[in-house]
Amino acid sequence: MNTTSLFCASAGFESACRIPALPASHRAHGLHGHSYFATVRADLPAGWAPFPGGEVEALRERLAACVAPLDHGLLNEQIDNPTDENIARWIRQRLATEFGVPGIQQVGIQSTTHSGVDLDVSGKAHVWRRYRFQAAHQLPNVPLGHKCGRMHGHGFEVILHANQDLGERDLSIDYDHLDEIWAPFHAQLNYHCLNEIEGLHNPTSEVISAWLWDRIRPQLPELSWVTVYETGSSGANFDGANYRIWKEMTLDSAVQLKRAPDGHPQRGIHGHTFTLRLHLSAPLDAVMGWTVDFGDVKTLFNPLFKALDHHPLHEIPSLADSDTASLAAWILREGCQVLPQIDRVDLYETRGSGALVSAAAADELIPV
Repeated sequence: MNTTSLFCASAGFESACRIPALPASHRAHGLHGHSYFATVRADLPAGWAPFPGGEVEALRERLAACVAPLDHGLLNEQIDNPTDENIARWIRQRLATEFGVPGIQQVGIQSTTHSGVDLDVSGKAHVWRRYRFQAAHQLPNVPLGHKCGRMHGHGFEVILHANQDLGERDLSIDYDHLDEIWAPFHAQLNYHCLNEIEGLHNPTSEVISAWLWDRIRPQLPELSWVTVYETGSSGANFDGANYRIWKEMTLDSAVQLKRAPDGHPQRGIHGHTFTLRLHLSAPLDAVMGWTVDFGDVKTLFNPLFKALDHHPLHEIPSLADSDTASLAAWILREGCQVLPQIDRVDLYETRGSGALVSAAAADELIPV
């Protein structure tokens, strides 16, 4: 199996800003502040880190140093118009030129819990905004006894991703513009039974994402992906052609980096509450309305999950080392034996910091 490995790191900072390019009446034109969260994903060459397996910590240290001048400061002193996009571009350039980080694939800035911007490998900026609605549904075509065949409900979440470089705006897509587009859909979906809405007779996460795509894309030509969270740990992406789903879980496991030098803290036995995210890609089943049943993903992967959770991972015989990238590659290889649809594994040792190993041939990384 040919795979690519990306290392991921994150850093937060508290900053004030004002956006002078916005109209004087806009709330962001005046002085305000955010708790920002920056992320970077990079294809790092062998030998870049102080030791094999130390890539995540080395990348995290550089990102923290990169954003340090922004912390508890006025962003306008560093960036003329500190929109989320411009902050991400400033970080990307500084990481590459001043901190020598090679192979940068994605830089993201999250300014609130429900909005941010991701720069993809080509530098295109995808602005995103998160929305929530409360609704009931049932899946009419599942086998008798399947729990989703009963009427039930979810606190759904939707993320709209828009490639603002496709538009003709002088400034990045305003979050208010996305809010205006979303408002009628919120009214249609919130506190309703989805099965009663035209086009949602079989409202799986995949069907909901495509339903939204078909109705939002004419109003928002820049739309790049629609993400639907059915629960906090599972959901689907749709880009107008391809469906992808993911299932997330946590592992409370011990590790020991055998390749770390003597005296290094990671050479000793330590541990993390890992966040593990399995990504799966498959054609849409025309009858079931899904790519893979989330229940099947959980059931089939469960033996492997039990072998990882609450265990010393460095004692796995077939694992060369228990750094995050090695673990993610091992999970992808073993997971494909029971779920061939798995084509990507994300493994984070802390929020936003870890490794991503993918067998998919996509140029753009769909964020979750």
